[in-house]
Amino acid sequence: MSSINLPPLFISVFIISLFSSLHFSAALAIGVNWGTAASHPLPPAQVVQLLKANNVNKVKLFDTDPVVLQALSGSSIYVTVGISNSMLRSLNSSLKAAVSWVHDNLTRFVSDGSGGVRIEFIAVGDDSFLQSYGEQFYPFVVGAAANIQTALTKFNLADRVKVVIPCSFDAFQSESGLPSKGKFRPDVNKTMSEVLTFLSKHGSPLFVTISPFMSYHQNKNVSLDFALLQETARPRNDSYRSYRNSFDLSYDTLVTALSTAGFPHMDIVIGQIGWPTDGAANATPSIAQAFLKGLMDHLDKISGTPLRPRDPPLETYIFSLLDEDQRSTAAGNFERHWGIFTFDGQAKYQIDFVHGSGKLVNAQNVQYLSSRWCVVNNNKDLSNISAQVVEACSAGDCSTLLPGGSCSNLSWPGNISYAFNSYYQQHDQRADSCAFGGLGLITTVDPSVENCRFVIGLRDSLSSSLCRSSLLHWIISPVVTILFCLLRVTW
Repeated sequence: MSSINLPPLFISVFIISLFSSLHFSAALAIGVNWGTAASHPLPPAQVVQLLKANNVNKVKLFDTDPVVLQALSGSSIYVTVGISNSMLRSLNSSLKAAVSWVHDNLTRFVSDGSGGVRIEFIAVGDDSFLQSYGEQFYPFVVGAAANIQTALTKFNLADRVKVVIPCSFDAFQSESGLPSKGKFRPDVNKTMSEVLTFLSKHGSPLFVTISPFMSYHQNKNVSLDFALLQETARPRNDSYRSYRNSFDLSYDTLVTALSTAGFPHMDIVIGQIGWPTDGAANATPSIAQAFLKGLMDHLDKISGTPLRPRDPPLETYIFSLLDEDQRSTAAGNFERHWGIFTFDGQAKYQIDFVHGSGKLVNAQNVQYLSSRWCVVNNNKDLSNISAQVVEACSAGDCSTLLPGGSCSNLSWPGNISYAFNSYYQQHDQRADSCAFGGLGLITTVDPSVENCRFVIGLRDSLSSSLCRSSLLHWIISPVVTILFCLLRVTW
């Protein structure tokens, strides 16, 4: 067989092109965040089937729930596990605690090539740099990460699992609103320098949250089209660079902050990005669909950003897979409605959020509680119903009743019925959970109205956790929810 002699220049160009195509293929990796702060979560095995059915091969968790990890075992899905903020102090102060954590949470699950869970990253902390947290967590994050890294080495896992430290969307900023002035917040600047030094030393990327929704929600100068990556958006100019959407603007603000800190080539993973579908103005399924379509189209072009042309993020994780009715609403009622799917795994809209997946596939064979709802008994004296509403909203989920929510148009006493039913379903339809001093009534007639869905809980729920979560929910739920419920009584 005769050999083919190719010019060296041709070979060089071919190799470079091949390398580039491989790099950009990896850069288009899309995953999802899977949170479990729900009163009636889908069983983990069912969620894994939902991921597979929608061709999702990367998932980011916020903890190391053994039931969730067991469900992911053997699935070939790449996994990022999380360490909660509450654990940072102890992991920072004790190497022994870090060794115990790795032993208890990783060694029995991590894949050895013949099964197990394909754990890629350990995310130390959950948005621990959020400005609203103050100095509660971030002083401990680097020490905790270093001890986890040492523990991984002890168990010969350091070459397979990387330690990362998530960066919240408000940890970097620009006073002018333009990327060229990007920098890390003064109060976290020193710690971020330590974070980046740690990541660079171990070859780990920076996981970061980018939130066009929050930028739009908090800044009146940001147009909706600009936040949704629409072609019709009016561009913003930064010297000779033009920005046509909020994503590129935020991304390059971070790039500038990294350069200023001395890490201009740090790899970036978008750990969280999404758009909620309820609980606030412009938080609707149709707008969320427009945002994700705009984002996916933008990433597919592999055009990068003005400061990093043809160099998009290594990976992007959509926030989030499912709604979570137990998430804190301190930042807003929309916090419980980030899901692409409802809490029971039903698609809210259609989007090709994993390239080539086609239509979204719903969760199959979902086991619901009986078709029963709790509503207010209109034949009773409702003049003193306020206390019952407070009880219902304290442990139930009233986030959709507030202005901008899908149930905000319910008139009295329909809004009271919604609150009653939420409490009733979260307590697994126990008869006594629809008592409300004799003002509740169990019905088999669905009281849902238009876009306002009166949910039914799932049969396979973790109801045993409800007693623990109810008190926490009462503490963290904003007072406005309760006050709103009370005020609406008289409307």
